[in-house]
Amino acid sequence: MKNKKYVLDLLKNEDDQLQKMHEIVEKAIKEETLITSTIEETDQDRTYGEKLSDKVAELGGSWKFIILFGVLLAIWIFYNTQIMVNKSFDPYPYILLNLILSCIAAIQAPIIMMSQNRKEVKDRKRSINDYMINLKSEIEIRNLHEKVDLSVIDQYKHLCEIQQKQLELLEELNKKLKLMAKPS
Repeated sequence: MKNKKYVLDLLKNEDDQLQKMHEIVEKAIKEETLITSTIEETDQDRTYGEKLSDKVAELGGSWKFIILFGVLLAIWIFYNTQIMVNKSFDPYPYILLNLILSCIAAIQAPIIMMSQNRKEVKDRKRSINDYMINLKSEIEIRNLHEKVDLSVIDQYKHLCEIQQKQLELLEELNKKLKLMAKPS
């Protein structure tokens, strides 16, 4: 009876220990979720000018813009050379067209650069957040490894205790069998 109680206590202790390990793992997972939920998205707090410059940069770097601009240039040149032959408002060297294109380029270039700078800052923040998450994950993995190692060591100790108790019981049983086998 005493031995049975001892074994039940050992099993209960192991069950409690596994429950604690489970709680620790759940807590670590919740902490990781908290880290990922605190990452700020910078898209939400952009000004109207920043949103506009991002749209201009997005449009200026697209095939749609290049094709549309090529069509407009072709129409301009065709109109000034073929339709308005004698009354052309921008004759062959197309000085007005060059001025307009230069103005567009002068305005569009800084807008695109501002958008790229914002994206670079956003990428840097994401990189820092990714690094922090990876670092936290690495630390948690190390902690879990240590906890698992401790758990294995504790289980090994418990198994040794159980084995020792089993050996004592076997010896006791062996003695009783020898006593019963001796002729009186």
